[in-house]
Amino acid sequence: MIQTKFHRRSIRLKEYDYCVGAYFVTMVAQRRKCLFGEITNGEMLLNEFGRIAAECWHVIPEHFPNAELGAYIVMPNHVHGIIVIHENESLSTAGAQHAAPLPSPPNVKPGSLGAIIRSYRSAVTRRIGCELNAKNIWQRNYYERVIRNEKEWDRIHRYIESNPSHWAEDKENLS
Repeated sequence: MIQTKFHRRSIRLKEYDYCVGAYFVTMVAQRRKCLFGEITNGEMLLNEFGRIAAECWHVIPEHFPNAELGAYIVMPNHVHGIIVIHENESLSTAGAQHAAPLPSPPNVKPGSLGAIIRSYRSAVTRRIGCELNAKNIWQRNYYERVIRNEKEWDRIHRYIESNPSHWAEDKENLS
């Protein structure tokens, strides 16, 4: 009997290392459940899950000194953010792996966007698990886009900031 292996199609750019650069990322909650709070009158009101997600976002640069954070928003069932990764002479030792439950896969470079997102999602999952006794926080993958110029940066920044006021039309809003 022949077994079929299923391979998910990667959305990553094949020849891009996701180290130095600016990135727009979106991480979605498992089954798009509204775990992080709610939108009321066009404003995002974080619950305990959402506060943890926001707190973990803010400390990314403490664990990844080559990372700088741009605009971000924790929405009811997803997180949008801009991460800028600067050149770092010691990328081989950069990055917090203490929050990650398993060693980094061989295709995840230390200090890269993948390492940062992996650590962030692990930290959020661990804190929510310990403090609020919940698990299965994130969908398996995340969306990322390389920000190529200032015009694109400005458009993404405005999108992130205005996201709560457009929640009714948001494709992540299942209600």
